[in-house]
Amino acid sequence: METEQFQLVSAPGDAPIKMWTCGVPVDAKAQEQLLNTAKMPFIFKHLAVMPDVHLGKGSTIGSVIPTKGAIIPAAVGVDIGCGMIAVRTSLTAGDLPDHLSGLRSAIESVVPHGRTNTRSRRDKGAWHTPPEIVDAHWSVLAPRFKQLTDKYPQLQKTNHYLHLGTLGTGNHFIEVCLDEQQQVWVMLHSGSRGVGNAIGNLFITLAQKDMQQHITNLPDCNLAYFREGSRHYDDYIEAVEWAQDFARHNREVMMSRVLAALSLIVAKPFTTHQEAVNCHHNYVQKETHFGEEVLITRKGAVSAQKGQMGIIPGSMGAKSFIVRGLGNAESFCSCSHGAGRTMSRTAAKKQFTVADQIRSTAHVECRKDAEVIDEIPMAYKVLGDNYPVRIATITLACL
Repeated sequence: METEQFQLVSAPGDAPIKMWTCGVPVDAKAQEQLLNTAKMPFIFKHLAVMPDVHLGKGSTIGSVIPTKGAIIPAAVGVDIGCGMIAVRTSLTAGDLPDHLSGLRSAIESVVPHGRTNTRSRRDKGAWHTPPEIVDAHWSVLAPRFKQLTDKYPQLQKTNHYLHLGTLGTGNHFIEVCLDEQQQVWVMLHSGSRGVGNAIGNLFITLAQKDMQQHITNLPDCNLAYFREGSRHYDDYIEAVEWAQDFARHNREVMMSRVLAALSLIVAKPFTTHQEAVNCHHNYVQKETHFGEEVLITRKGAVSAQKGQMGIIPGSMGAKSFIVRGLGNAESFCSCSHGAGRTMSRTAAKKQFTVADQIRSTAHVECRKDAEVIDEIPMAYKVLGDNYPVRIATITLACL
């Protein structure tokens, strides 16, 4: 992202806000959230706002929040470690079958997805009998999870082991794509699933309880925070790091399963080359910026250190980008994490029909039913050549 492209917004006594949103609409409520976050006394230097900015819980999705001496759990959110993984294969478009419905069915059969809302039924989005690969990855995660549950026993009753290697709902997806050279890629988007949600909600609640006497002084109760050195601060750092690792393992398991399904449908043997890192876009970590060590919370943003590869997915039915960062210090070496919503899921369901969904995804082999109307391409900003992100890209077109 180029330094000269940001717009500066500031209020007396608050941290400045640098917004890479030239030519991109920004919702008024999202702007209000940004101004509220900028009031927090521990913001380091400034907030950085990505072009896919839109309303979130407490803090705005599409923002980079640098802090010193404190952390805001709701800024990280409840989909901890949500992110992307993409793999380039040696296959080309001509190696794929003429009709892709069989490939989609094969992928759907090896990765649990969705959710069963009624408690009396088994959750279709969780494993009933996990495969061996899940056991192998869980063995890496289990010891640290026990350390967490020893402190917070309620986390033991969450979906953790049975959600490892599963997709989820909402805008989480698995996609087979073609790049500009007609090579086949596999790309997917998911996070820390049920256990990450439970960790996020637990510590958001604890932060609000810890600040109960002072919470009315906050611009938003969801900006409740932990001070560095406090018990819950250290516990949250431990928990969020584990959830981020769970999310990374989750994507690795799914990618392995999807590639195996692809090999069953495509007769030609193929190899893979991981061109993009397994990258988070909802997370927090310590980094050094402007010569100081700070906590960087990326709530809907991707790390774009100089030369670092990342993924910016488009909306359902739209192209995506494999990107290489420029290391722009002003954005805390960050870039956008997707197209960004233009309306809520509820609004999309009210405005569009199944017929609209069928028309807008006519070029794509995908679901076209009432349950995915909230993901219709028109509910998102257009991620295209004029999007204010200036980084080297490989364009991926979904099949």
